[in-house]
Amino acid sequence: MGPLAGVKIVEFAGIGPGPLAAMLLADMGAQVLRIDRVADSGLGLPVPPRHDFTRRNRITLGLDLKRPDAVALALKLIGQADGLIEGFRPGVMERIGLGPEVCLARNPRLVYGRITGWGQEGPLAHAAGHDLNYIALTGALHAIGRDGQKPTPPLNLVGDYGGGAMYLVTGVLAGIIAARGNGKGQVVDAAMVDGALSLMTPIYAMKEAGRFPAERGNNTLDSGAYFYEVYECADGRFISIASIEEKFHAELIERLEIDPSTLPPQHDRAHWPAMKERMTAVFRTRTRDEWCARLEGTDVCFAPVLAMDEAAAHRHNQARGAFIEVDGMVQPGPAPRFQGTPLPTPRAPGEIDARAELASWGLDPADIGALGV
Repeated sequence: MGPLAGVKIVEFAGIGPGPLAAMLLADMGAQVLRIDRVADSGLGLPVPPRHDFTRRNRITLGLDLKRPDAVALALKLIGQADGLIEGFRPGVMERIGLGPEVCLARNPRLVYGRITGWGQEGPLAHAAGHDLNYIALTGALHAIGRDGQKPTPPLNLVGDYGGGAMYLVTGVLAGIIAARGNGKGQVVDAAMVDGALSLMTPIYAMKEAGRFPAERGNNTLDSGAYFYEVYECADGRFISIASIEEKFHAELIERLEIDPSTLPPQHDRAHWPAMKERMTAVFRTRTRDEWCARLEGTDVCFAPVLAMDEAAAHRHNQARGAFIEVDGMVQPGPAPRFQGTPLPTPRAPGEIDARAELASWGLDPADIGALGV
């Protein structure tokens, strides 16, 4: 099931973007086999496997890649794969005998996906880093935050997941399409710093056009504008307003029962601070639920700011089945959705028959028995 049914991916376990990329591919129907370390590496912010939602839809095979027989077994699996995902520092896979040259010699159609922070070459290629460091180098981190405050870390969504996992998935799938046409695999160098910078393309375009002229927290999309902002309500909870276009702004003003003749031009930046104070006072007159009753579903461009504990209960998320339950735990469902090739129901780690899965990868009973599966 799913648009990637029949596609095989070998994932070398890592942190951050690699596991999410593998989850996305598996959610879309790819058969993903995760090769894990036999010992805890001490990296990242690990959670127990049962609670690591990104490990759904695939089995995990523990191999000690310092052993030649384990490397040989991994290479046998790679010979059956359409794609490979690894997230080690440059040179690590080469040192253990599973670099691109070896793997592509074994499987010329293989798409070898490499995800790193800084890329496979460059003066920082071998330096340690995390999401925050990568987006710092692109201008993204500097641009995120409020006026007079230091830059705000946007979780690890921009580097690890937006600039990393999404670009890795895109590159691997593009490589697989090309390989099916010309029979030639290739290496995909997905660097989080490159991906995060690519995500910034529209913002750099606005900057060049003079639409992002001011310092952090003083522009339309970075909390500078009163009509693109988060406001506190009477109950201490928050709502979001994004009435950028003139017609949406006009509806906002009408529904707030403000006389438009008392307002300055919407895009006159000199009046934004005063307008923000005025809007702050208005939104504090009602609770979040009262504002939802008045504004939700209108063309104001409105939504309540929900805590993660609240999001699954919202009527829109419930209507779309945006959250699912896997192994008794509520988590985000697969995305995007496909009309012609519906996505399979996600399965928790451990739910897939490991012996049957490995047999489908061409491992004979002796191989499987030696693994103790």
